[in-house]
Amino acid sequence: MRNLNAIPLASLRTIEVIARNGTLRAAADELGVTPGALSQRLAKAEAALGQVLFTRTSTGLQPTEICAQISPRLTAAIGELSSVVSDVQAIGQNTLTVTVAPIFASRWLIWRIKNFNDLNPEISLRVLPAVDVADLDHSEVDIGIRVGEDPALGAGATKLLDQRVFPVCSPEIAARITTPEDVFSVPIIRENELLYGWRPWLAEMGLAGRDLSLGPTYADASLCLDAAMTGQGLFMAWETLACDALERGQIVAPFDVRSLTGATYWFAVRTRSQRNPSVRKFKSWLETELACSVRYWNNHPETGA
Repeated sequence: MRNLNAIPLASLRTIEVIARNGTLRAAADELGVTPGALSQRLAKAEAALGQVLFTRTSTGLQPTEICAQISPRLTAAIGELSSVVSDVQAIGQNTLTVTVAPIFASRWLIWRIKNFNDLNPEISLRVLPAVDVADLDHSEVDIGIRVGEDPALGAGATKLLDQRVFPVCSPEIAARITTPEDVFSVPIIRENELLYGWRPWLAEMGLAGRDLSLGPTYADASLCLDAAMTGQGLFMAWETLACDALERGQIVAPFDVRSLTGATYWFAVRTRSQRNPSVRKFKSWLETELACSVRYWNNHPETGA
């Protein structure tokens, strides 16, 4: 292994990050340095190895043949080194970092997390609300709870549940709705001008192709739910978003039909966190809580009461 003395580990890391990202800008962002500084690091790495590793193109940096051959091995090797560091740092610590969609965190998870903490006082849970899907194997995040229609989200992940939606509103608005046709006579609350979930629900009710009324628009589904609570109109809500407000009587579901959107909730784990017993405890707890919620939703579809 004496040949490793000829090149710093940071230089190998530079080569790996640039090869994986494809551009200096993206690689520099990941490493937290400027593109100029990273370019200098690359020049030093190439000089130490005596090889040109990248050629510049209009779209970024193109790996040379030798670089294309070694970069997957570098990624695997550096990933293993990172795992070793994490394992050493984890001694005496027991912290789980979870990334989750903000709306799922604020409307469902936060109301149940105390139960997990009470059952597992030795585990410190760190929740990171995030819209973007994290590349777990190139981050310090242990667990990602993902939701979407893209099957790639479930690659290597565990399915938690299928997403269902249904219209909700204030009790005052609900009093004006007695048949499915009545949804066309009340304001429809929109998230960013979108009518997410309405198409499958209307189709299931035999009302496909009809235009819905105008209504207030908000940039966040959580705000849309708040708008429904305050009597601003009818909102097509996710089950996990609306269930607690429904149970508390803050909103009403005028109909008991809940439609599948084609989206799925997934539980993804960073490769080097898979052996962590705390991950297994959190996953088991989450599946139990969701199963309890689903049973309740199925038994109380109309009002949550």
